[in-house]
Amino acid sequence: MLMNTERLQIREFMWEDEQAVHAYASDPLVVEHMLWGPNSEEDTQDYLRQVIQKQEQLPRVAYELAVVIRETGQLIGGCGLFLEGYRQAELGYCFNRTFWGEGYATEAAKLMVRMGFRELGLHRIYATCRPDNVGSAKVMQKLGMQYEGHFREHRWHKGSWRDSYQYSILSREFD
Repeated sequence: MLMNTERLQIREFMWEDEQAVHAYASDPLVVEHMLWGPNSEEDTQDYLRQVIQKQEQLPRVAYELAVVIRETGQLIGGCGLFLEGYRQAELGYCFNRTFWGEGYATEAAKLMVRMGFRELGLHRIYATCRPDNVGSAKVMQKLGMQYEGHFREHRWHKGSWRDSYQYSILSREFD
């Protein structure tokens, strides 16, 4: 699978991506709001092993893809769609903090949403974030996702119960 935007290439993860993935997956600030991490080298290797195995799954239910700057070939993060139930999926993304604030997450996520609706025939795509993850919430809003609610203390996250905001978009709402 290979998709391009003006600035980005979205492609399957490969073993050669280990160092670049570990650079952001081991960063405590990057993973502060994630349910995983910071990764050890073994954690990152296990992650890549699982992602690469899922590429061969039929039917495929996880599209976890590498985000690369086209001009330089540098891997800067990952973005994915995880199919759930009938014609629905969860959107997720994680980026090296060196590249935060440049619009890359929105650009990559928009391409994933487009793929979900146009190629996978999805009806609804949703995403969640911790309430204090303002950057992630802004990405969802820029995608045209609607705020659905505040889930109170529904996740055990790194030693305590955490809240989440949930956003979604329907296929008929996506341009």
